[in-house]
Amino acid sequence: MSHTFYISASYIVAAIVIFCLIGWVWLDGRARQKELAELEASGIRRRSATPAPTPADGAVS
Repeated sequence: MSHTFYISASYIVAAIVIFCLIGWVWLDGRARQKELAELEASGIRRRSATPAPTPADGAVS
């Protein structure tokens, strides 16, 4: 066997690992977005979101 086999095999393994990591991050991001949507639908808001005005704040309803 030549060195070409080992070099190409290492590139292939590295590419597979990189694509697996990209896929994992992408799928995990989708799962976190779904969890955030479920939490916001249940009434839980993020701290960075602006709070909704309440009647105590002087909002007219």
